[in-house]
Amino acid sequence: MQLHTITPILEALAPLAYAEDFDNVGLLVGNPQQEISGILVCHDALETVVDEAIQKKCNLIVCFHPILFSGLKKITGKTYVERVVMKAIKHDIAIYAVHTALDNHPEGVNKMICNQLGLKKTKILVPKEKFIRKLVTFTIPENHQQLRNALFEAGAGNIGNYEDCSFNSKGIGTYMGNEHSNPEIGERFEFVESEEIKIEVTFEKHLEAKILKALFTNHVYEEVAYEIYELQNQHQNIGLGMIGELENEMPERDFLQLVKEKMKCENIRHSAFMNKPIKKVAVLGGAGSFAIQQAKKMGADAFLTADLKYHQFYEAENQLLLVDIGHYESERYTKNYIVDFLIKKIPNFAIILSEQNTNPVKYF
Repeated sequence: MQLHTITPILEALAPLAYAEDFDNVGLLVGNPQQEISGILVCHDALETVVDEAIQKKCNLIVCFHPILFSGLKKITGKTYVERVVMKAIKHDIAIYAVHTALDNHPEGVNKMICNQLGLKKTKILVPKEKFIRKLVTFTIPENHQQLRNALFEAGAGNIGNYEDCSFNSKGIGTYMGNEHSNPEIGERFEFVESEEIKIEVTFEKHLEAKILKALFTNHVYEEVAYEIYELQNQHQNIGLGMIGELENEMPERDFLQLVKEKMKCENIRHSAFMNKPIKKVAVLGGAGSFAIQQAKKMGADAFLTADLKYHQFYEAENQLLLVDIGHYESERYTKNYIVDFLIKKIPNFAIILSEQNTNPVKYF
């Protein structure tokens, strides 16, 4: 398989549009036209992982964290990042990263944590903002059903648990074509008043090109009138973190023991015990201190995340239990999820789970 036939599958796993603006996801190293003989899936694309890929005859590495996060001004092999890029290029190994594109996915990193802890009634903790757009267009009654269905088929009209959502209203449209026009109704230089249907649909911003293609392909007008707006609405099914409920409430110490067993943690840092049971739990894989206040706002009894600083533990303020299980530990099941996804999508192809433990934090 050529690389360019695999990247759409990876984008279905973790749509690039879901990624945070600061992130660097997608194809980082490699030629889209190169033939791929095998895929090695890892957490971090370190030099040892590249060596493993060479040994196992895999020339595509799919990693969670991007090895290239900011620009490189020199590639001399001085840093671990430069050495990875040099070795990958030398051996024609492509590198593709998913990171926050999978963090924000409703079935991604945080859903994995929820599944491990047995959380029910889960929903997004920090919904993604400025991700929903609205298309407004106008057409004749004879065309509106075909056009509207085409927009639905392209992905418009999905709101939460509902699909094919739109708002339609009748009105009178006017126009007069010049000497270069070819109007569907009326003649050139004729002032036309025509009954029209106004169609309004929302869509996720990464679908805009597909939505516009459906609009222009299925519209009968020579000149298509349309407007696109960026909405302030938060996307309730895409975003960072999740919050859910344990099947049964439990004491704080029992909850920490559950976390330690299910997330395979050697150590857990936590805020002071409040001596109240844990039922509602918020989670956010990776560095999640920015969501402490949101976890409180949503009534969480505990917030499981990573990379909390000393003074951030004070922010618990006896309102919830802050639980820091470590960055790698909070994301440890990600590579397994990627492997399972790819095996289903590309059966009979070499997809290998890396054996390298790339956690840079060691415990004594």
